[in-house]
Amino acid sequence: MDFDLAMALKGQTLYEFGNFRLDPANRQLLDQGRALSLTPKALEILVVLVQNGNRLTTKEELMRRVWPDSFVEEANLTVNISALRKLLGETVDGRQYIQTVPKSGYRFSVPVSVVEEKGQTVSVEDNGKPRQTNPIATSGQVPINNTSGLLEETLGPRRWRKRILALGLVLIGVVLFGYTAYRVRTILKQRVLPVEARSLAILPLQNLRQDSDSEFLGFSLADAVITKLDYVSSLTVRPSSAVEKYRGKAIDIQTVAADLKVDTLLTGSFIRDGDDLRITYQLIDVKTEKILGRGTIDLKYDNLLKVQDTVAQQIIQKLELNLSPSEAERIKPESPVTPLAYEYYLRGVDLYGQNKFPLAIKMLEKSTEIDPNYAPAWAYLGTSYTADAAFEFGGREQYRRAQAAYERALAIRPSQLDAQIFLANLLIDTGKVEQAVPLLRDALKTNPNHAAAHWELGYAYRFAGMLNESVTECEGARRLDPLVKANSSAFNTYLYLGDYTKFLRSLPDVDGSSFLLFYRGLGEYYQKDFERAARDFDRAYEVDPTLYAQIGKALSESIAHRGANGLEILQGLEGKIEHRGVGDPEATYKIAQAYSMLGDKVSALRVLRSSVEGGFFSYPYLSTDPLLEPLRKESEFAEILNTSHQRYEAFRSRFF
Repeated sequence: MDFDLAMALKGQTLYEFGNFRLDPANRQLLDQGRALSLTPKALEILVVLVQNGNRLTTKEELMRRVWPDSFVEEANLTVNISALRKLLGETVDGRQYIQTVPKSGYRFSVPVSVVEEKGQTVSVEDNGKPRQTNPIATSGQVPINNTSGLLEETLGPRRWRKRILALGLVLIGVVLFGYTAYRVRTILKQRVLPVEARSLAILPLQNLRQDSDSEFLGFSLADAVITKLDYVSSLTVRPSSAVEKYRGKAIDIQTVAADLKVDTLLTGSFIRDGDDLRITYQLIDVKTEKILGRGTIDLKYDNLLKVQDTVAQQIIQKLELNLSPSEAERIKPESPVTPLAYEYYLRGVDLYGQNKFPLAIKMLEKSTEIDPNYAPAWAYLGTSYTADAAFEFGGREQYRRAQAAYERALAIRPSQLDAQIFLANLLIDTGKVEQAVPLLRDALKTNPNHAAAHWELGYAYRFAGMLNESVTECEGARRLDPLVKANSSAFNTYLYLGDYTKFLRSLPDVDGSSFLLFYRGLGEYYQKDFERAARDFDRAYEVDPTLYAQIGKALSESIAHRGANGLEILQGLEGKIEHRGVGDPEATYKIAQAYSMLGDKVSALRVLRSSVEGGFFSYPYLSTDPLLEPLRKESEFAEILNTSHQRYEAFRSRFF
C-alpha cells in the first residue's frame, strides 16, 4: 500500500463533505452519524480522492496507491467507483460527488474539510493540500461541568435562563434545518434522473478466409457480445436485428453510424485455421474516428465462449462505463458450457438472424440436448418456435413449445433479459397481458435503459387500453434507441387515441415494408383519404400478401365497391387462423373492423368477441373507434364492450 495512504489510514485526521464524515483510522464512513457499509478497497479509493480534493486523480495513481503490490484489471477500479457513487448519492443540487474526467481519471467535485487532531477545521485546496480556516473551539474550553457555574456568575440567574431558552430555540432550529436538508437529500437520492447513455453498434465480424463453414461466427459472436452488454444501463447497444444487414459488407464508418444512429462502433474480423481462431477488433469513436481500443484474441476453436467475455470487458473499460454491483455481477464470465453445445447455439443464432426458423430450431434443439443448462440457448429456441408459429404456420404446438423453452431459460437464470422479454411478447400475443407486465417491469429493474423492454411494455399497455401509458413507454424506448422496432407499426397508440396525423408522422420509411404500407393506408382510411388509402393497401398486397396486407386489400375492395371480393378475403383469413389454432388478437380486431366496414355485422361481432376474449381489451379504443360505428346499436356489441370494460378496469386497478 502507498505510504501516504497507509499513514492516512492510521492517523486521526477526519474528512467532512456534504453530510458525510470519513474516519480512515476506524475505516468508517458516517452519514449524519450513521455508519455506511463499504468494502476495504472502496474506502481506500475514497480516502485518496478526498485527500486530493478538487485535483485530478488519475487512474494510474489510484491503481498504484490502492493496489501497489498486485496486478489487477482496471475493471476493479471501475466497479469500486460505481459502488461509491451509489453509496454517496448526489449533492442537494444534483451533482455526483465523484466526477469522471474522460480518458484521465476522477475528481472529487465537492468541498472537503479536514478535522485535525486538535479540533482545527481546514479545507482541502485544489492542489490537495490543506488550508486552515476558522478553528473549532473544542480544545482549551472551560470543562463542561463548570459551564453552568461560569454562566451564572457572568450573567446572573435571569439572564442565564433567557440565554438557555434562546440557545434551546437555536438548537431546535438547527435540528429542523438539518432534518429538512436530510429529507431533501434523501428525495434527490431516490429520484431517478435521466441517463444519457452512450450508443454502440457491434457489427458482424468479417470472415477473412470466407470459408462457408465458419461464416456463422461473424454474426453470432457479435450477437453474443450484444447480449452480454444488455445488462449495462449506461450503454445502449443496437440489437443484432439492426446490424444483420452488414454481414460481409465493406463498412464506411460515418454512413453506418448515421444509419444506426450511434456514436460508437465496434468492427472486427476473424480467421480460422483448423482448431485455431484469431479475432481482431477495434472500438471507434464515430465523431472523431479515433480508435478508443483494439484487441486481438487467439484461442482454440473449442473456447469460443471466451470471445464475448473478453470483448465486453474491453468495451466497458475503454468507454469508462460505471457499473453497479448488480451489473458487474451479471456480466461476469459465463459458466462453462459444452463447446459443441455452444457451437450449435451460435449456428442457431446465425440461422435465426437469416429468418431460417426451422433450421434454427434444429440447431438450438441440438444445443439444449447436449448441454441443457445454458439459458441463452433455451431463450433463442423459444423465440425460434414463436417465429415459426407466426411466419411458418407452425401453429398452436409451437407456441406451447416456445413458452416451455422460455420458462426453462428463466429457471436456469431468473433475470435472463432475452427470455423475459421474449416470453412477455408471447404472453401478450396469446391473450395473457396480465402475466406479461410483471416480467417486463422486472426486466426494467435489471436494466432501466433497455429499449426493447420499454417497447414491449408499451405494447402490453396498448392491448390493455392504457393508451397514454403506452405512448410514454414507446416514446422512452425510441429516445433510448431510435431504431427500436423500426419494422413494426410504430406508434399504433396514436391511431387508437384518434391522433391520425401524429400516427402517420410517426411511421418510418414504409416503401419496402408490406406491414408499414398497410398501416399508412389504415391511417389514411381513418382520415377518409380513401384514394391514397386504397393505393397503399394495394401496394402492401403486391409487396407481400401477409395477414395485415390481406386485411388492407379487403378494405381496398370495399373502397372500389367490390364488397363481395373483400368478404371472400376476410373469410379466407378466418379459416387460416382457425386451422392454425393461433392468432394475434390485435390482428383479429382489424378483421372485425374490415367486416364492419364491408357491412357484415354478424361476422364483425363474432370476430370482435374473439379478439376481446383473446386478450385485446383496449376499452378506450373500442368505445370510440369510428370503424365500429355500424355495430354500436347491436345488443351483442354492448355485451362485448362491457366485457372489455371489466377487464380493462381490473387491469388498471391491479397495475396502476
